[in-house]
Amino acid sequence: MADVVGYAALEDDTQYFYNKVLLVRARPNLVHDRFGQQKPLPTKSTRKQTFRRYNALTPTTTPLLEGTPPTGSQIAKTDVTVTVKEYGDFVTVSDLVTFFGKDPVLTETAEVLGEQAGDSLDQVFRDILVAGTNVFYAGDDAGATGAARVNVAGAMNDTFIRKLIRKLENENAKKFTRIIMGQGKDGTTPIRASHWAIAHPDVKYDLDNTTLNPKFVPTSEYPSSQEVMTEEVGAVREIRFVTSTQAKIWADAGAAVGATALKSTGASNIDVYGTLVFGMNAYGIVPLSGHSMENIVKPLGSAGTADPLNQRSTSGWKAITTAVILNDAFMLRAETGAKA
Repeated sequence: MADVVGYAALEDDTQYFYNKVLLVRARPNLVHDRFGQQKPLPTKSTRKQTFRRYNALTPTTTPLLEGTPPTGSQIAKTDVTVTVKEYGDFVTVSDLVTFFGKDPVLTETAEVLGEQAGDSLDQVFRDILVAGTNVFYAGDDAGATGAARVNVAGAMNDTFIRKLIRKLENENAKKFTRIIMGQGKDGTTPIRASHWAIAHPDVKYDLDNTTLNPKFVPTSEYPSSQEVMTEEVGAVREIRFVTSTQAKIWADAGAAVGATALKSTGASNIDVYGTLVFGMNAYGIVPLSGHSMENIVKPLGSAGTADPLNQRSTSGWKAITTAVILNDAFMLRAETGAKA
C-alpha cells in the first residue's frame, strides 16, 4: 500500500486555517460540554482519565475532653475513571470540483464538517449524561411526579421546577453563577445565583407560556447582557436555561395523550423530553490534549499510487474525547411532556 503524505503535505498555516474553520463551526453546536469539569488527557500516557474527589467528613458534635486529643478522622476518596474514544468522518472531493467549482471547496467542506462534528459530539455527550439515575418524571400538569417514563403526563411547570431545585439543594449541589444584580435599568429583573439546565425549545415554550411565580425571565430582561451565555434563553427561580434542538426526546414514550394537549409523534402516547438540570462538578469532559478536534486535509495526489492521476482529495474531522457523570446527586434528568 502506498504511503499517504496527507496532513503534512499542507503548509502549517494552511492546516491551521482549516482547523480553525472547523472548530468555529463545531463549537456553537456543542452545548452539552459547556458546563462539565474539563480535564484533558495528556498524549502518550493512557486512554483512561481519572477524576478524584475527597468525601466530606462526618460532623463531630462531641465536646473535647480537656487534655485528651480526639480519635481523629480518615479522609476517603472517590475515583471516577473513564476511557476516551475516537470519533470522526470525512468527505472526498474530486479534482474536477477543485478545478471548475466557483466555491472555495475545502473551506466550505471544513465548515460543513465542523457542523457535523459539533452535532455528533453533542449527541455523544448528551447520551452519556441522560443515562444518569437521578430522575424526576412529570406525573401531571399540577406538578405531581410519576414513577416511570411511561407515567409522564405533564409539562414543565412551577411546582415541578421547585421540586428539582429542592432536590439539588438537599444534595448540597453548588450553584454555578453568582447573582446578577439589577442596576437601575427599567424593565430588568435581578437573576439569582443559579444551577444550569439544558432543555429543548419545546420545553422553553412551556416555560414562557405558563403562569409561573416567579415568572420566566427572558435574557432580554437580564440586568446585564454581558452575563448571558450563548444559547441561553432565560431563568426561572434558581435555574438558568440554555436550549438545544438536540436535547433528548423519547418519542411516544409517555402516558396516553388523551386530553393532555401534549405533543406526540404518533398521536397515541406523549413525547417525553429530557431536561438536564445540574450544579457544579456534576460531570466531566475529557478531550485528548492537542487532538480533541482536528480537521485533516489530504490534498490531490497525497495518496500516492492509490490516487495515480491526482483525482481525489479528502477533508475530514477526528475527535478523541468523552464525557462522564461525576456525581449523580448533582445532576437531575427532568422528564416532561411539552404542550402541542
